[in-house]
Amino acid sequence: MKTSLRALFPPLEPHASQRLRVQAPHELYVEECGNPQGLPVIFVHGGPGGGCIPDNRRFFNPARYRIVLFDQRGCGRSTPHAELQHNTTQALVADMERIRETLGIQRWVVFGGSWGSTLALVYAETHPQRVLALVLRGIFLVTGPELHWFYQDGIQHLFPDYFEDFVAPIPPAERQDLMRAYYRRLTSPELQVRRDAAEAWSLFEARCSSLLPSKAIVEHFSEPDMAMAIARIECHYFVNNCFLEPDQIIRGIHRIRDIPGVIVQGRYDVVCPAASAWRLHRAWPEAEFRLIPDAGHASSEPGTCAALVEATEEFARRLVTK
Repeated sequence: MKTSLRALFPPLEPHASQRLRVQAPHELYVEECGNPQGLPVIFVHGGPGGGCIPDNRRFFNPARYRIVLFDQRGCGRSTPHAELQHNTTQALVADMERIRETLGIQRWVVFGGSWGSTLALVYAETHPQRVLALVLRGIFLVTGPELHWFYQDGIQHLFPDYFEDFVAPIPPAERQDLMRAYYRRLTSPELQVRRDAAEAWSLFEARCSSLLPSKAIVEHFSEPDMAMAIARIECHYFVNNCFLEPDQIIRGIHRIRDIPGVIVQGRYDVVCPAASAWRLHRAWPEAEFRLIPDAGHASSEPGTCAALVEATEEFARRLVTK
């Protein structure tokens, strides 16, 4: 693949959208952009709880791709907002299949970053016959060390100031398990307790997400509805190990060995450190591995953005719509 930087495609609007009722009480927002006859691709956003933004459409050439975006349960334009009931990884995999069937798509490219890489991998391992290719960024394998690094002990050596702010709302007696301490507050019956915890949780993630400080990322994550959804849903998933068996993704990698893939990883990603992407690369050597030397976690960083666009362009050339 080319190594020169490529920008996102120009902004575009959806030509179709719908609200899809799934397991009660959830209703999903689903949209389509680009060429209705093009190569189908589904964009799997991060979080869990992050929701989609307009720029997510722009990783794909709208002349070549039928671009499907959806907001996962409880976030973005899906309802109820920040809802935890019936919100599990298995439910989200089922939702993706429901979207595919509703849209009449036989097979599609699956594109996901951060938590989106996790969900994309679990979906592909569950339904490999439905996946034409995988484009993954900022790999998260849902292991204890990954979660411990970011939410308990590790990242404070790089961001002591941000970590101090993250820990501040939690009394010293509860700090031996910060995720569960936050979970108690994020599920509190008191709205202000939930809001305060959500703001601190979401701000911490935003501050650590890019190699260089990004005001845009911090502002986006600090928006009250965004903060509430991402904090509540992330914490709900993480205290439950994302509802996966230990090392489930790596143990199931044989199911996707024949699926073309590209793994894009920022070397200085401290949210999802590169060790996980390297481990996935070693378990799945057939996939192309792109380690971006000057990037953190965010998909908006120039080198990462370019590598993702190059990957979608390459698959648009290689794959024929089925």
